[in-house]
Amino acid sequence: MAKYNITETKQKEAHYRSLVSPKVMDEMKEKILRVIVMEEKYKDKNYSAKKLAEDLGTNTRYISAVVNVRFHMNYTSFVNKFRIEEAMAILIDRRYQHLTVEEVGNMVGFANRQSFYASFFKVMNMTPRAYRIQQFEQHPAEKVQKKSPKKEKLK
Repeated sequence: MAKYNITETKQKEAHYRSLVSPKVMDEMKEKILRVIVMEEKYKDKNYSAKKLAEDLGTNTRYISAVVNVRFHMNYTSFVNKFRIEEAMAILIDRRYQHLTVEEVGNMVGFANRQSFYASFFKVMNMTPRAYRIQQFEQHPAEKVQKKSPKKEKLK
């Protein structure tokens, strides 16, 4: 007798995906990218698929279908992808080295430290802090200062 009941799961094709024509999907894809990326809505913690659907004059099922079919991920993963890409750039940018990892996560639209770390780890297979340390070890000229410089006292 088998110890575990392991069966292959079949991928079900959501019925509503087939209701959206390829031409409409392509148009929606461009609109979604414009709003999420060009208008940087991914930085807004409260910008949901529902708000995106309202902005584009459609419903969340169409948004979900387009994101799933054209980007091969769900809406949350899609938005987090852009957040993580920006966080990666900020984490190694010398102008932002004084920011904590949590502050960087907040800047790019994550609601809390836990969701930032979990999403970052899922994509990069390391924590944001480990990524920052690794990058600065590989590029020592841009090393992070441990403490921010003390401000000179005014006389």
